[in-house]
Amino acid sequence: MAQVKIYGRREHLDRVRHRLSDAVHACLVEAFELPPEKRFQRFIALDAADFIYPADRSDQYTIIEMVMFEGRSPDAKKQLIRLLFERLQAKVGIAPHDVEIVLLEAPRANWGIRGKPGDELTLSYTVEV
Repeated sequence: MAQVKIYGRREHLDRVRHRLSDAVHACLVEAFELPPEKRFQRFIALDAADFIYPADRSDQYTIIEMVMFEGRSPDAKKQLIRLLFERLQAKVGIAPHDVEIVLLEAPRANWGIRGKPGDELTLSYTVEV
């Protein structure tokens, strides 16, 4: 399980939303071995006045937050981060300097999904990659 929030300027996200969504999800499938159908994303498109960032970033500045079950190895998390920087530049045209990523892990017991605590769910995939 990984819930993804993508923040950026409205006019930028409107132009790249589908390519960005596909690129982020492909990275999760590859690095974390998530099933392709497990796509959970939210785009938070902000007006320029509501998205303040340093002057050395461009209008393409994008923040990606992922909340996920704990259990992935440091190597898997680093692979995901590297893939995101690489693919966002290649597939979406966003330079690594304009991307910030944070991975937040929570114990499965802290999740509620489909009427159950997360640690009582039977998953169709492994978290320990």
